[in-house]
Amino acid sequence: MIDFKEEVKAELTEHIIPFWINLRDDENGGFYGSLSTDLELDKKADKGIIAHARILWTFSAVYNEIGGEENLKNAKHAYEFLINKGLDKEYKGFYWMLDYKGNKTDTRKHIYVQSFCIYALSEYYRASKNEKALEYAIDLYNLVEDTGFDKDIKAYREEFNREWEEAINEMLSENGVIADITMNTHLHVLEAYTNLYLVWQDEGLKKVIENLIYVFYEKIYDKETKFLKVFLNKNWQSIIDLKSFGHDIEASWLIDDAIKAIGLKDEKLDKMIIDIAYNIGEYAIQEDGSLINEEENSIKDFDRVWWVQAEAVIGFLNIYEKNKDELMLTYAKDLWTYIKDKIIDKRPGAEWYQSINAKGNPTTRRIVEPWKAPYHNGRFCLEIMKRG
Repeated sequence: MIDFKEEVKAELTEHIIPFWINLRDDENGGFYGSLSTDLELDKKADKGIIAHARILWTFSAVYNEIGGEENLKNAKHAYEFLINKGLDKEYKGFYWMLDYKGNKTDTRKHIYVQSFCIYALSEYYRASKNEKALEYAIDLYNLVEDTGFDKDIKAYREEFNREWEEAINEMLSENGVIADITMNTHLHVLEAYTNLYLVWQDEGLKKVIENLIYVFYEKIYDKETKFLKVFLNKNWQSIIDLKSFGHDIEASWLIDDAIKAIGLKDEKLDKMIIDIAYNIGEYAIQEDGSLINEEENSIKDFDRVWWVQAEAVIGFLNIYEKNKDELMLTYAKDLWTYIKDKIIDKRPGAEWYQSINAKGNPTTRRIVEPWKAPYHNGRFCLEIMKRG
């Protein structure tokens, strides 16, 4: 089915993984936090917890798929940095940002961060069989449910200070708005809980996952437009006319993954998953095979962002596996061709460009920064290797 599987495996094992191994900081722990577009490494840049959770997940997931003691060793290196430096032993949960030596510089707590740590810790447990890693993941899940979930409106709160007092959601709000609820945080809570359930099949967790799937269907998915609402108020009303194409196609397959994990059967959910993917294909795929970034107030952002392309390949292939529509396979193949031609940075010591502008040129966004890690493109490679 997927005739580019070997190419993708080579990209993972010969390019992406070696690149991130070279960013390992053996002096201060973790991995270096910044590499400019000009490939200038800043060894004193801050180190983001989101990035380190994503790095931990990637090395763990690669080990779980293809083995390799070097992968497990690098997963352990990321794990130790997260636990020893990023975990708040006094107030619980993980910080937002550390300096290059691992000292806390931004102590706010965000549910998005906690979600990625659950995601990474559960994957590391699969790789290492370290019971303490699973214990941390379960404790974090309980913390999110007890403190981060608003039972009255069935939504996950977003941002807190160090002591877990709710704060304004600065870090997951964009486009000039401050959101009480974000689709992005809810998506990655679902992703994290699904991964946790694969190693800890707790009935309470299963019910939480099921409820969250239906929150997407009932509150976040717009059944008329077939887009997902991005930023919402506490009444689940959209507060901006924004379409996030990458998040929608990513949500399509991640929701499907969650449904499969808990064995849920519901035709209307399957229809949502399929309709989201077709909608994105029809609305945002370009003649060159790429997927553009977003649209705000009917104005399209034509940047081609690295993670958007990677998630779209998985999303369209997921639908192809469901209905064998060759259009979905064509979308996936054309996206891979675009990734090879434009997104993969072929310079020695480089990885993937963060984005390509409308004219087809790389932007000046950093190759490595607190939001850019090997999770999206690494997972893309692993998903292709597993499928078909």
